[in-house]
Amino acid sequence: QVQLVESGGGLVQAGGSLRLSCAASGRTFSNYRMGWFRQAPGKEREFAAALSGSGGSTYYADSVRGRFTISRDNAENAVHLQMNSLKPEDTAVYYCAAGIPLPYRPGNDYYTGDRWYNYWGQGTQVTVSS
Repeated sequence: QVQLVESGGGLVQAGGSLRLSCAASGRTFSNYRMGWFRQAPGKEREFAAALSGSGGSTYYADSVRGRFTISRDNAENAVHLQMNSLKPEDTAVYYCAAGIPLPYRPGNDYYTGDRWYNYWGQGTQVTVSS
């Protein structure tokens, strides 16, 4: 069982930056894929960023690539999302998620699909004002 707790959300002006953090429990944190997803009001949850257990492979949605950076600290059981050049359309609740490693890739959305993540945090609100 893995418990995830997000922090770092808040209100920021367009063009500003925020750093989200996700603290994870569990002794095998480095085995898990970690991802950040977001859900804006009235919209479905969408993928933002993800990375492999080692942190060597990263994945980004087109809408955030070049502005967001995902990283992890396996010694601290934490994953972070540095968000720069924020836009009003980035306003959403941001969720941290952990995925149990599988012996094979079940599909092309292994990192980007929320169906492959097993544990979720409670979410943190990010609001970007124009």
